[in-house]
Formats: sequence, C-alpha cells, structure tokens
Amino acid sequence: MIGFFDYTTVLTYASLVSAVLGIVFSFSGDGHPFIGSFFLLFCGLCDAFDGKVARTKKNRTEREKNFGIQIDSLCDVIAFGVLPGCICVGKWRRYLLENGTVANEDYNFLVYTIVSIYILAAMIRLAYFNVTEMERQKEESGVRKTYTGLPVTSAALIFPSIMLFYYILEKNIVPVYLAVMLIVAFAFLAKFKLPKPGLRGILIMVGIGLAECIVLLFFYLERGPLPK
Repeated sequence: MIGFFDYTTVLTYASLVSAVLGIVFSFSGDGHPFIGSFFLLFCGLCDAFDGKVARTKKNRTEREKNFGIQIDSLCDVIAFGVLPGCICVGKWRRYLLENGTVANEDYNFLVYTIVSIYILAAMIRLAYFNVTEMERQKEESGVRKTYTGLPVTSAALIFPSIMLFYYILEKNIVPVYLAVMLIVAFAFLAKFKLPKPGLRGILIMVGIGLAECIVLLFFYLERGPLPK
C-alpha cells in the first residue's frame, strides 16, 4: 500500500478519525454539537504531540518528512477547519429546533457564509504553511521557533470555550461563535509573529483543554444538550 503507517503517523490518523466522528455527531439526529466539541478537544490533544512523536524516529527519509508535513496539514483542515464549522452549524440547527421560528431561517445564508470563510481561511493558512515549511527545511535544520499568524490548532481551545459559555450564560451563543470565527479566520492569515510553545507551553495548553473537557462534560451530563 502507498503511504506510511508506522508509529509516527498514529496520532495524526487518530486526530482525523476523531474529527470525522465529531462531524458525524454534530449533525446526527437533531444535531449534537457539544459532543462534537469533545472530539475537537481530542484532536487538539493529538496534534500537541504528533510532531514530537514523529521526530523520535531516527533517520527519517525526506519522503517521510514531507509526507508528515502534508498529512498533518490535510488532517488539520478537517479537524480545525471543517469540524469547528460543523459544530457551529449543528448548534444553529438546534437553536432553530428549540425556537421553532421560521424568521430565524433568514439568517441561514449568513451562518453558512461565515462558516465557509472560516474554513477557507484555515485551508489557505495550512497550504501556505506547507510551502514555507518545506522551504525552511531546505535552509535550516530543527523545528521552527515562531509562527506567522494564529495556528489553526488554536481552534481546539477557542471554540469549546464558547460552547462552555452557552452552559454558563444559558443564552444563544451562535452570534458570538460566528463573530469569533471571523476574528480567528482573519488571525489565521494575519502577518504577526507568535513564539512556538515549548514542552511547558504545550502541557499548559493540554491542561486547559482537559479542564474545558471536564467542565463541559459536567454541564452536558447535568443539563443535557439543550440547556434552557
């Protein structure tokens, strides 16, 4: 078979499977976007360590390295581009179901347009990252020390936080979610520098994600998918 199937790709493939399941659950039945948020958090966990795991393999060939760059970005398009958009649409569908007002359907075009802009921005950023990363590896060794713009993987912490606020405020958060999507989409493509986090920074973000997961799970089990 074509492709690479050793331990260096396990977390990347697991992230993709998690993203697909998150999309399915976000749209299943009347929509379960909160369950989709748990899968998004898991995608973030996988991405936090997939690069470090891959670099533990000594004597990786150039083809293996390039494959890793490509497959990681392709997976990230689904996990941190498409899945957050599907969570938003799933929440919008639940809002329409809960309120049952035909007038709200007039906003469908706006919702789908913003979601599409967000996914497009994520895809453009990842494609640009692939090009610049392959160029960088020809000129220098080691891992990059800075990011240009906001990494798409930040979606794993940003959007579950918004879903969490839904339980805290018990109000429709779709407008807030959409506004944040536009801001994040712009940040994906903006030309500002961010230092790449080291192991300590990664562990802090994993801790934040774990805390979000626990609190979100508590609210979900106690109040269900449609808090009033």
